Amino acid sequence: MCLQGILYVLYNDVSWQLLPLELRFGSGQTCWRRLGRWHEADVFEKLHRILLAELHAAYALDWTRACVDASHIRAKKRGEATGPSPVDRGKTGSKHHLICDGKGTPFKVITTAANVNDVTQTLALVDGIPPVAGKPGRPRRRPDALLGDKGYDSNPNRRELRRRRILPVISRKGAPNIKGLGKLRYVVEQTFSLLHHFKRLAVRWERRLDLHDALVARACGLICWRRLKKVCP
Repeated sequence: MCLQGILYVLYNDVSWQLLPLELRFGSGQTCWRRLGRWHEADVFEKLHRILLAELHAAYALDWTRACVDASHIRAKKRGEATGPSPVDRGKTGSKHHLICDGKGTPFKVITTAANVNDVTQTLALVDGIPPVAGKPGRPRRRPDALLGDKGYDSNPNRRELRRRRILPVISRKGAPNIKGLGKLRYVVEQTFSLLHHFKRLAVRWERRLDLHDALVARACGLICWRRLKKVCP
């Protein structure tokens, strides 16, 4: 029942203290404590990997490219990984850094303070892609190419990506955008829209970073589950 209470908060963005007792999900305090314990045990991360493996087995992942981007959210109660937002008049916020496959399936989300530069998270996102099983042979972890806008322009990162056998397709500052890059990268914006459709993630209320990241991981799993239902009805 605690899981249903967590999902209720994730979808509806109600305070844990205002979780309706008549729904018999348990108290809000019980639910958020269980959320923290499940996060410590990597329950939602493991579920996310299982769903990615099922999508991989169904040929529903596009490994020819991965896309990276970041999105700001306001942090109402401050807390870990928060800072002044450069796009929200310096108000306290966080930033979601996302990497997804060529079809927009989320691989990894990292939460940082809002004033952290996107480029600093490039390699962390790439290395954070979990090993995805589902087919014979070794689990896959690397896309063929990585697509990013000018916020990810970094020659050292390009060298590291090539060392990982990943082709960097990243626009350079002061130069025209790579032709056609926007049409390939639109999926990451679409994924952010899906992620922030969960109202509890559109604005950050959790002071504790682990609780917020647990909700993010649960949301990624739900996005993968919906995609799996479409390919394997």
